[in-house]
Amino acid sequence: MSSVESFGPPPCPPAHELLSGRTAVITAAAGTGIGGATARRFLEEGAGVVLGDVHARRLTHTVTALAGEFGAARVAGTVCDVTDETQVAALLDLAEERHGPLDILVNNAGLGGTAELVDMTDEQWDRVLDVTLHGTFRCTRAALRRMRASGAGGIVVNNASVVGWRAQRGQAHYAAAKAGVMALTRCAAVEAAAYGVRVNAVSPSLAAHPHLDRVAAPGLLAELARREAFGRAAEPWEVANVIVFLASGYSSYMTGETVAVSSQRA
Repeated sequence: MSSVESFGPPPCPPAHELLSGRTAVITAAAGTGIGGATARRFLEEGAGVVLGDVHARRLTHTVTALAGEFGAARVAGTVCDVTDETQVAALLDLAEERHGPLDILVNNAGLGGTAELVDMTDEQWDRVLDVTLHGTFRCTRAALRRMRASGAGGIVVNNASVVGWRAQRGQAHYAAAKAGVMALTRCAAVEAAAYGVRVNAVSPSLAAHPHLDRVAAPGLLAELARREAFGRAAEPWEVANVIVFLASGYSSYMTGETVAVSSQRA
């Protein structure tokens, strides 16, 4: 093992109130992955958060835990399946009821899977595209309509993936969806700039959390980690920190960009 491969994650940097007074809606935010880490980092940076997730029990646990730590006034949540436009509207309604006009939307919801293209069913293809790409479209459209009407600007951050750029066996549906998220980001940014809204995306390579261990093929995560320059997966908070940057004033001149959060060598 080389010295580079032996590096572990650094400590998470301290907060600096980068999102003080802001309100963010975050989809797929319950649990230990990027969405949950983003909710925590946003709270640490001073924001209020409204969380959506399709898993009701996990969402309740997450909201209760974060409210106990950061205060009930700053944390709310409701079950939201991003394939259901009514539930998307209810999530944004809750944010506006609690905090006024929508400031920030983080589109984290996505669905993966592994299937060779020749064996992939229409149902497998459609399900991944409906959650990952169409869900991002539904949430972005709903948020932009409200942001345009409020006249107060706003920020959208989408979660893409390096798989949208790089080929990987068994990932044709997921890669197509994430490439679509990148293209959606660019086009939405051009349109939304007219009413002061910025739209950007992060593109992680591999962020480690327990859910991946349950759904990935045996040995796949270890192999993907070996391809990273640091010899490890990112911690979810390392991706969340880039989302914080894109949601903050430090990225005020950035829109339509997809920022890779990756140390992958090839």
